[in-house]
Amino acid sequence: MLLQVIFYIAIAAEAMTAALAAGRRKMDWFGVCVLACVTALGGGTMRDTLLGHYPLTWVANPYLLLICCGAALFTIALARFMDALKWPFLLLDALGLVVFTIIGCNIAIELGLSPIIIIVSGLVTGIVGGILRDVLCNDVPLVFSSELYATVAIVSGVLYYYGLQWGLPHDLVVVGVIVIGFSLRVAAIILKLEMPKFVYDKELR
Repeated sequence: MLLQVIFYIAIAAEAMTAALAAGRRKMDWFGVCVLACVTALGGGTMRDTLLGHYPLTWVANPYLLLICCGAALFTIALARFMDALKWPFLLLDALGLVVFTIIGCNIAIELGLSPIIIIVSGLVTGIVGGILRDVLCNDVPLVFSSELYATVAIVSGVLYYYGLQWGLPHDLVVVGVIVIGFSLRVAAIILKLEMPKFVYDKELR
C-alpha cells in the first residue's frame, strides 16, 4: 500500500518536472500535458511493451492520465513559485526513481523472467520516461550526462531482487532498497558523483 501511494506521488512529481521542461520550450497546454504523460508513464509503457505485459499500466488504470494532466496544469498555475521548490522536486524524483525501479522489477518477477531481465525491467521503468522527455525537448538525455541516475536504478534493482531471493521479508526489502537507493541518488546530487565520461573530439578524416 505504501509503495502504491509513493508511486502516485512520484507520477505527479515526474509530470510536474516535465511540465517545467515544456514551459522552457514554450509549448502550449496540450504539449505540456503530452510531455507530462510521456515522462511519467513512458518508462512503464516501454517496459510493458518490451515484456508483452498487457494491458499497459495506464490503459488498465486511466486515472493515471488524469493525475499527469492535473499535475501539469497545476504546475502552470504555480510556475512562478517553482524555483523555490527545486530541492523538493529533486528529492521526489530520487524517491520516484527507486519506486519505479521496484515496480518494474515486480512486473518481471510476476512474469517469471530471468534475473538480468528483472533488473533491466526495473531500469527501463525508472529512466526511460526522462529519456523520452529530453528527446522530445531536443536535449541530450540527462541520464547519459548528469549525476549517477541509471546506476542508482541498477543498484536498487539488484538489491531488491537478491533481497527477495535471500528470503528477507518483502516489506523490509522494499524499505531497505528505498533508503539505500534514495540516499545514493541524493549523495550523487550533492557530491556531483558521475560515471566516467567518454570524450573524443577529433574528426575522422
